[in-house]
Amino acid sequence: MSLYRAIAAVCLSFFSLTGFAQQTPADAYGGDSEHAKALLVKAVTEYKAKGDAALAEFSRQGAYVDGDLYIYVVDTAGVMLASGGPSVSLVGKPVIGFLDDDLKTMFQQAIAQPDDGIVRSAEYRWWNWQHAKVERKRVFYQRVGDRIISVGYYMPRSSPEQAQQLLRQISGQVANDAKSTFERINQHDKQLTPDDLYAFVVDMKTQRFIAHGFSPRLIGTDFKSLRSVDGKPIGEDILKLMDTHESGEIAYQWRNPITGQNEFKRTFMQRVNGNVVAVGCYAAK
Repeated sequence: MSLYRAIAAVCLSFFSLTGFAQQTPADAYGGDSEHAKALLVKAVTEYKAKGDAALAEFSRQGAYVDGDLYIYVVDTAGVMLASGGPSVSLVGKPVIGFLDDDLKTMFQQAIAQPDDGIVRSAEYRWWNWQHAKVERKRVFYQRVGDRIISVGYYMPRSSPEQAQQLLRQISGQVANDAKSTFERINQHDKQLTPDDLYAFVVDMKTQRFIAHGFSPRLIGTDFKSLRSVDGKPIGEDILKLMDTHESGEIAYQWRNPITGQNEFKRTFMQRVNGNVVAVGCYAAK
């Protein structure tokens, strides 16, 4: 793990793939979220009581390290002040100076959030030192004075049951109002692209994408020619299957946009008014 990668991991934890510093939403990971937020509240309370004297406690293997949860603190100048995890090696370093212009701008926007008592959250993907692979992570943080106190946890992957549930939801919406639903998918509406799930829709007559919840560049392109990363003609296979079935399932290798890695994917499909509506999930390695 390079120093740059470790630094970027810290800084990326202040913003998500679609934006930064979202106020904490209700989510499907209630237990994990509450556990992380409880540790954050504990650390914020400690910092308010002791000030910077609490920073040393945050960097120890003690009350502020709970399993794979740990507290880390960055100041509004971009300097790492404390960490109970692998980023402890960055304490005292001005991490913002290592970022490119785009990352620097986003990081500066995140640390500019006001000291208003609000716990904010963001999602990103980064290296899990414990599992030695890239995984999705959620971070919760709160500004206290010129300190940003944070804690994050790695998020489990969505299950086949969750993918099928989302497919039923979106299929029903396509049946009722196709145009509006396609627009929401293409705009990455969070209700239709939860966690690492997203939908795509293909017009069976034109055999072209008409909606895609992650890659809008695919809209209007030839679906029939689509192949998996290992060369399987999945576009052709799906169209053949849906010509004779109302619903179906296919498995193949695909690039997971969250981890950036080629992974095994199960995609579930439903035929709705001449369209193929599909949602897939990725299997953990």
